[in-house]
Amino acid sequence: MILCMEPFVLESCHSTWLFDTERMRFRRVLKGLDLDSPPAATGWRPYFGLDIDPTTESFVVLLNADGTRLLRSWRHVDHCAQCGGEATAELSLEDLRSAARA
Repeated sequence: MILCMEPFVLESCHSTWLFDTERMRFRRVLKGLDLDSPPAATGWRPYFGLDIDPTTESFVVLLNADGTRLLRSWRHVDHCAQCGGEATAELSLEDLRSAARA
């Protein structure tokens, strides 16, 4: 029996980011789309590092070993300065688990 570790999850204003830290891969599940259909998600992509700044709530995903390709985003928080919103759409735990298994 193979045990799968739960992914590390970060919430940004428009996406839920899933990080498979064992396999060093991540994917994004997009928020705010049609609630009657399964959540839209990107494919799994490799990453080489994740830097989270607790002061600014920003995070950086390194897409290559040299750190020359990266994605930057911000965690969604209460009274969010990035989107001005109070809350975003939530995904169920089962939706997240389904996205992590895909």
